[in-house]
Amino acid sequence: MRVCSICLDGFRNYTNFSASFDPGVNVIWGENAQGKTNLLEAIGFLSGARSHRARGDRELISFQRDQGTITAQVDSRDRTFLIEAQLARGRRRKLLVNRVKLKTAAELTGIVQTVLFCPEDLALIKSGAAERRAFLDHAICQLRPRYGEALAQYHKLLDHKTRILRDWEKNPSLLEVLEDFNEAMARAGALLIHYRAHFVGKLAPRAAQIQRDFSGDREELTLSYQTVGTVRNPLGPTVSIYEDLRAHQDSHRRAELEARSCLSGPHKDDLAAWIDGQPARQFASQGQTRTAALSLKLAERELFEDDTGQWPVLLLDDVLSELDAKRQDFVLNQIRTGQVLITCCETDRLTELGKVMLIRDGELI
Repeated sequence: MRVCSICLDGFRNYTNFSASFDPGVNVIWGENAQGKTNLLEAIGFLSGARSHRARGDRELISFQRDQGTITAQVDSRDRTFLIEAQLARGRRRKLLVNRVKLKTAAELTGIVQTVLFCPEDLALIKSGAAERRAFLDHAICQLRPRYGEALAQYHKLLDHKTRILRDWEKNPSLLEVLEDFNEAMARAGALLIHYRAHFVGKLAPRAAQIQRDFSGDREELTLSYQTVGTVRNPLGPTVSIYEDLRAHQDSHRRAELEARSCLSGPHKDDLAAWIDGQPARQFASQGQTRTAALSLKLAERELFEDDTGQWPVLLLDDVLSELDAKRQDFVLNQIRTGQVLITCCETDRLTELGKVMLIRDGELI
């Protein structure tokens, strides 16, 4: 799997940009605020029409422009695909593959998978559970379209149930449909828990080994999937998980009505991390935090290759800063397979790895 070329028109700070990429390592360098991260963002958008830092398409369109376009040629599954994303202010995006309009963005994940590491990923270790759930959701959505469908359905149901719980005192008749939403949420939630538990079960040993290699066998990273307390076996059949979720809903019914919020369900799940037996969120150093977050991403990359037989496109944004020389060497040794795009401000250690591209003010120099 590789992104062969990309054209950006009205995307972020790129007015009219074209570039081709090597199937191996591509070093994208330049000073800060020139557009290096924007380029990785555009490539990441190809794997599900999702940005890791924008809340909506309008943020991706250049100032003074009403529309923007990402066009890319991609080799995947022994075929060549032309992917086009048309973004416009005030109108729905349009996604096309080989000039055929897609029904959903999820169809892109069957063509391109990407794994991105960026400075914001330190939040995977240090921030709350929401960031770690988002990491799991984005990874699994790329591998399992059914998970993406269940996730979208669950969030829609959660929004409805939240409004019911918020407004039931003013309109008691809303409680008549509360049980229907609980039933549907338990069925969708059982699928989410099932997929998350199996993914973490494969991710945890891979990430632990990468962390050991990273640190020269000095650090042990442990991951644990934490879900609804009544779920006896997250790895078990979805029917059993569904029954456990229903039991949790019943036991929390009064508390939810009093709190006017949804207290039961996998929307509160977490991926807990420990380093050497201590909670990483509270006790990990800056270097340990960065290494642990990167270990998660490199482990995710390995799982993608196991599942699809292809290495996903690896996007590394400012990955080497704040790592000591030994850990930098480890990262550089890890990117010898598959296509990699790595950004940096200095190319001292990277010029021999592959193709080098200089970006200045949204242009390829």
